[in-house]
Amino acid sequence: MDGQAVKATLGKNIKFLRSRRGFTQAVLAEKAGISIIFLSSVERGTKYPKPGVLARIAQALEVEIFELFKGDLVPSDSKELISRLSEDIIQKMNLAMSEVFKRYLG
Repeated sequence: MDGQAVKATLGKNIKFLRSRRGFTQAVLAEKAGISIIFLSSVERGTKYPKPGVLARIAQALEVEIFELFKGDLVPSDSKELISRLSEDIIQKMNLAMSEVFKRYLG
């Protein structure tokens, strides 16, 4: 994989993970301590962040740094995307229900 391909993969993965978390670019940029303009450039694959910035982006997205570079992270077809989104929704609903039960039922 050449340098441009690495940047493109990184950008697609950050955008995918950001969207999956429900973050806007503004939210992720704030959490990672970077500008929205820089984040947008990274997501488009035109800029590459320094290692410390990569670490902050990964931390804000609650993933390991290596996951930002995985070539197969973004689903290639809608069926896989729907499956992953469904799993995420179920997980978040279970967490929310658990909190409700803890708060009101003790």
